[in-house]
Amino acid sequence: MHLDAEALVCSAIAHGENGAVVRFLTAESGLVAAYVPGGRSQRLRPALAPGTRVRVRVDGRSDTQLARAAVEIVRSRAALAFDPLALALVEWLAGLAATLLPEGHPYPRIHETFESVLDLAELQDDPLVTLAALARFELLLLAELGFGLDLSTCAATGQTTGLAFVSPKTGRAVSAGAGAAYADRLFRLPAFVANGGTASAEDVAEALRIARHFIERDLLHGRRATTLTAARDRIEARLKR
Repeated sequence: MHLDAEALVCSAIAHGENGAVVRFLTAESGLVAAYVPGGRSQRLRPALAPGTRVRVRVDGRSDTQLARAAVEIVRSRAALAFDPLALALVEWLAGLAATLLPEGHPYPRIHETFESVLDLAELQDDPLVTLAALARFELLLLAELGFGLDLSTCAATGQTTGLAFVSPKTGRAVSAGAGAAYADRLFRLPAFVANGGTASAEDVAEALRIARHFIERDLLHGRRATTLTAARDRIEARLKR
C-alpha cells in the first residue's frame, strides 16, 4: 500500500520501544492503520494526538507486514485538550471511527462530518450547536454502517406527516396518533432530526439519547468499549449542566 494524503488521527497505540500503531481516517481511502517509527517521541507525540489533521505518507512493504508511515502536522487541535467538552468529543468521535470503521473502505461523509464537529468544538462558541452536530454525526454513522433510522413514514400507518416518535426496537418513525398510547415506550422524535433547523437543549438531549441507544445496541454490542462510553457519559453530563 502506498498513500500520500491528509488524514485525521483516530488512535495511537504504543508499539515497540518508541513506535506507535496509528489509525488514520482519510477521505478517499477510509481508515488506514500503519506503524509510525518514533511515534512516542517528544517530536511526534503532538502529531499523533486524536483529532489532529496530518499529512501521512504510507509505505506498505508486503502483505504480511504492517505498513510504515511518516507524518507531519497540518492542523493541530491541541487547544481542545483544555476544554472538557471538546476533549470528550474528540475521544468519542475518534474512538468510534477507530473502533467501528472497516479499514480501507472510504466514508467521505463521515470524514467530513467528523471534522466539522471538531471545528465547532474548536470555536467554543455555542456548546448546544456543537452537540446538535454530534447527534447528526452519530445518526449519519449509523446510516453509513447500515443501521440508519427510517424516519420517512409511520411504521404503523404509513403516513408521512405528524411523525412524533421513534421505536427503540425498529428505529422507525411513529406518528403522534399511532404512538400516543405507547409514548412511554417510545423515543420522542426531535424536530431538528426530522426537519433540520435549530435545536433546543431538550431536542439535542433526546437526539443524543436515541443515537446512543442504537450505537450501543447495533454497533458496540459485544465490544469492550468502557473507555469509549465513558467519554460519551462526560458529553451528556456537560449537556445536563
